[in-house]
Amino acid sequence: MPALPPRPPATDRARAAQDAFHRDVVDEVVAAIAAHDIVVVGMAANPFVGRAHRALTEAGLPFHRLDYGGYLSRWKPRLALKMWSGWPTFPQVYVRGRLIGGFEDLKAGLGDGSVKALLAQPRA
Repeated sequence: MPALPPRPPATDRARAAQDAFHRDVVDEVVAAIAAHDIVVVGMAANPFVGRAHRALTEAGLPFHRLDYGGYLSRWKPRLALKMWSGWPTFPQVYVRGRLIGGFEDLKAGLGDGSVKALLAQPRA
């Protein structure tokens, strides 16, 4: 797949608006990522978020959970997280400060040992 073109330049005002958009939620996720080895950011009623929680529990790996609303609520805070991380869906799974992706990426990483390898590395 070809690389995406660079983001278009933005005015200082536009960039400031992006940075301020639900900054409290972004700051909460940043703090959780700094404090915990594994963080799962999700939303209520999303089956893939639940599958990520179960997969980590079954693997015996402790994780910190952050949920932001459901399909009909808190979509703007979730949008801010998508804009910040660049990841388009939930869950967003972070291991030792690195975004590894969503549930399918977590499942693959648990299967091939890359999640445990990341846990052995210094924090990003």
